[in-house]
Amino acid sequence: MAGKKDLERLRRRRRRKQRIIRATVHLFVWLGMAVLYYVGFSVFFDTPFEYQMKHSTDRLRREYEALSARYDSLSTVLGNLSERDRNVFRILFESEPYDFDSEHEQRQSSTYEKIVGRSTRQLKRELRERVSEMERQLETLNASYLELQARIDTAGRRCDNIPSIQPVINKQLTLLTASYGMRIHPFYKTLQSHQGVDYTIPEGSRVFATADGVVRDAAQRNSTQGQTVVIDHGNGYETSYSHLSKINVRKGQTVRRGDIIALSGDTGLSLAPHLHYEVRLDGMRVDPIHYFFMELTPTEYQRLMRIAQSGMQSFD
Repeated sequence: MAGKKDLERLRRRRRRKQRIIRATVHLFVWLGMAVLYYVGFSVFFDTPFEYQMKHSTDRLRREYEALSARYDSLSTVLGNLSERDRNVFRILFESEPYDFDSEHEQRQSSTYEKIVGRSTRQLKRELRERVSEMERQLETLNASYLELQARIDTAGRRCDNIPSIQPVINKQLTLLTASYGMRIHPFYKTLQSHQGVDYTIPEGSRVFATADGVVRDAAQRNSTQGQTVVIDHGNGYETSYSHLSKINVRKGQTVRRGDIIALSGDTGLSLAPHLHYEVRLDGMRVDPIHYFFMELTPTEYQRLMRIAQSGMQSFD
């Protein structure tokens, strides 16, 4: 009797041990399948975090390419400005300008050191802030451009009598050297109000009417402006073209936008051959750069504004 109980107890232990072994095997099998599933899923599919990181990298790459293109454009503009300023310095002082490249390199190295010391997260945040600021400025500029275009559309046929192009061929936007505002007079060496814009162009370059109108004056006005053409466009607008070498129109003649009215020169009180161009509205001189909208895109207009604001030397 006792032998039967011991045998039964041994069988129960054996069955319990077999169940434990079977459960352990099943556990390891399920764990292996889970690992294989995870590995396979990771190879063919991205987790939400990986997906977000990949697309974040793509966005940063696009932002970097856009900023790189912007940087190249600004570098070209700065190079043109630097060369123009060097030429002005040589003309005024008859000597080579001081070389600021070493100081610029020192400032650039200092800037690079600051950038290297920042974390990737901080650089990423600053990049996004700068891009956002550029987008806001672009939206504001586009809104202004659309508003201006709407006003032109409502003006109808009268828009032909509004100055809206540059008086010379300036496709590269590098010929405008002095803008509207307080500028250094080339002869008196003092700050004086410069109520137009100066284009440094070779003598004999073509000068165009910037809008339809009637020639009000075409003569030697005075010793400072030299040979000058004044066009009355109606609606309160007048334009003036000074320091000319030859005048191709006569008083009372009707002209159209784009007509060649004169050739540039160096007459009157002038530092070098150039064209001095003015726009007047109701008798008040206004900034001519705001009246180049027909041939400039918003980006080109913004670039021309930066070029104009960088020069402090007028030529008359």
